[in-house]
Amino acid sequence: MAVLVDSNVLLDVATNDPIWAERCASALDLWSARESLRINPIILAEVSAGFHSIEEVDAALPSDIFLREALPFSAAFAAGKAFLAYRRRGGTRTSTLPDFFIGAHASVSRHALLTRDIARYRTYFPDVTILEP
Repeated sequence: MAVLVDSNVLLDVATNDPIWAERCASALDLWSARESLRINPIILAEVSAGFHSIEEVDAALPSDIFLREALPFSAAFAAGKAFLAYRRRGGTRTSTLPDFFIGAHASVSRHALLTRDIARYRTYFPDVTILEP
């Protein structure tokens, strides 16, 4: 099983979040010892906002630990459908589509997902194994 790592977990560690950093770092250590960790271009884009160069991002997310994986086109379709269902249920426009791309990627690729945004992923991607920090 591969583990797709949500950007919120990576950002909590990178920003040394006072509530989540330690738990997220421990979860990354635990799961990297057991499974391969993956990120996709959406996750990289969200995390990279706090860095000045791609080299800094690569240093923070070494590719030998965080394998880069393309977003499957079938995941893009699934993300669109999940986002539509979210909007039809009254979801606000402030919710970002990237979360739906991440959840759909985990679903289509049969990856577990390490995230602290549990409720949304369980609602719209019930087949995904959710790992929480």
